[in-house]
Amino acid sequence: MNAASVALAVMIGVLLPLQVLLNASLGKQTGGALFASMCSFFVGSAVLTVFWALTRPTFDVASLARVPWWAWTGGMIGALYVAAATFLIPRTGAAALMCLVVLGQLVGSLLVDHYGVLNARQPIDLLRGVGVVLVAGGALLVVKPWQ
Repeated sequence: MNAASVALAVMIGVLLPLQVLLNASLGKQTGGALFASMCSFFVGSAVLTVFWALTRPTFDVASLARVPWWAWTGGMIGALYVAAATFLIPRTGAAALMCLVVLGQLVGSLLVDHYGVLNARQPIDLLRGVGVVLVAGGALLVVKPWQ
């Protein structure tokens, strides 16, 4: 993994809480979390369409018919994330929400890797297990469910 990839991943991570806060603010000022989430996807789709068009892509419409049905479900998961995060952020705060999301992502990623879902199998080992426990501990310290 090169330094540019690490920097980009960290930058995106830094921006995610801001995105959720902006969506929550939009929801508060308009029609609620679902409306704000829909607006977020609309604006994001418009930006991606412009970026995609600027790359002058080649596009085979017939290839769309060959895509398995399950490959389209990523958009549903993204919509669920944005809507849930927009709804939850006023209730949890940015740090708690992001810690819990990261913990969930780590657990899900380990399971996906362990079972080789859509990629090469990478079994969970002791170090990865310890990593999950440390992240879970960190999330607990930020969320403080005992308070």
